[in-house]
Amino acid sequence: MSDSTITVRGWLGGDVSLREAGGVPVASFRLACSPRKYNRRTDTWSEGLTQWYSVTAWRALAENCAGSLHRGDPVVVHGRLETRTYVNGNDVEVLSFEIDAIHVGHDLSRGTSAFTKTQRPEQPAVQEVEPERAA
Repeated sequence: MSDSTITVRGWLGGDVSLREAGGVPVASFRLACSPRKYNRRTDTWSEGLTQWYSVTAWRALAENCAGSLHRGDPVVVHGRLETRTYVNGNDVEVLSFEIDAIHVGHDLSRGTSAFTKTQRPEQPAVQEVEPERAA
């Protein structure tokens, strides 16, 4: 299987939504990416059309996204890209870009962030069993 992976940076369009699917946490959010291009002839920057991505994160990544990200935050997302088409309420076919996130983080070129390691629940200790001695 060959997945199409993508890395995008942009801004959170809203707060992260956290839910459960099949007993597993799932986080969803929208990411807005507006490309900027520099024109050397005119010495100016121009904004391109904003591209919107729906991002989904699973398990521990989902919980960490929900606890760390907020509307308007600059983020970098790396994951598997999927495109879907559907017909909206106005009978218009729409192309949707969705990212199944593998890595998500704040875009540190835009500011600073503090990292706190997630505490995992302590696992019960496994007792070693000594092999039987030959008689």
